[in-house]
Amino acid sequence: MLQTAPGSRAVGEAQLAAYRFMLRARLLDDKFAALYRAGKIHGGVFLGRGQEALSAAIGVSLKKSDVFAPLIRDAAGRLAFGEPILDAVRTYLGSALGPMRGRDGNVHRGRPQEGYLPMISHLGAMVSVVNGILFARRMKGVTGSVGAACLGEGATSTGSFHEALNQAAVEKLPLVLVVANNQFAYSTPTGRQFACADLADKAAGYGVEAHSLDATDFSACLETVSSAIARARAGHGPQLVVATLLRLCGHGEHDDASYILPEQKNSSLGRDCLKVAEEFLAKNQFADTAQLAVWRSEAIREIEEAVAQAQREPAPDPYEEKWSALSSEHLNELREET
Repeated sequence: MLQTAPGSRAVGEAQLAAYRFMLRARLLDDKFAALYRAGKIHGGVFLGRGQEALSAAIGVSLKKSDVFAPLIRDAAGRLAFGEPILDAVRTYLGSALGPMRGRDGNVHRGRPQEGYLPMISHLGAMVSVVNGILFARRMKGVTGSVGAACLGEGATSTGSFHEALNQAAVEKLPLVLVVANNQFAYSTPTGRQFACADLADKAAGYGVEAHSLDATDFSACLETVSSAIARARAGHGPQLVVATLLRLCGHGEHDDASYILPEQKNSSLGRDCLKVAEEFLAKNQFADTAQLAVWRSEAIREIEEAVAQAQREPAPDPYEEKWSALSSEHLNELREET
């Protein structure tokens, strides 16, 4: 890493950490896409290409005592919040040793006891789950926790979004609701999702503070997201963060994204946040080309080792597997111990 001025050291460290999670997420997604095309993955593969800056900013801004509810394109945030690469690989490849024990083929993984929630595909429903955890912690006298729930712009059209945001506002919960407005709810454009000029305008109706940002801007993501999380933690109630960007891939690897217009891809929203981040690091002398290449090689090696390990591991045996809920099984084990 290049030398930086003493006053910029803390900022540089935060930027470097976020960039490395972005890079690992992009390379991990590329590997999953290759495995999917090779017929090695059953089920869908959903890439976060173009959303890594926003996602990483969330993960690095949270504390381990917080709650994180990611969405399908939040590989960078998951890694930044502490998910091992091996957890992600094991889930996609169906290893019985993964966090979900091979019961789910893609992104519905997590470790709830550690505040890292498995995603609900009906994204608006995730907000009320985070609300419940935050409210339960309040009832127990636990302070200082923040809950981050991630949504796409399509989820803001759901009734569950309205009910949960209203509840969080009334209860003044330390919720940070991050909306990635990537211009399409699958293939439905924003013009068919909402009529307001900006999704951030919705916040006023709930009595919630709003923050808007260009999510292709690496630095803006870190600054805005960390500020929103700090305000929620300081007792200012729910924060709505609306991040504008363009999904740089299809909804999943099965989708060719032909509905995304060339003029959208060529607009400022079509910038690759990873390249923007690399340009930022170079311009501010936080890292040079050689250092970036080293990090890329290290990440590729870690990913390849995780894939090789998961491919050697067994899938669930339907004749031996206990097909009960994981939490129920754990409770039964506790009862037997006592």
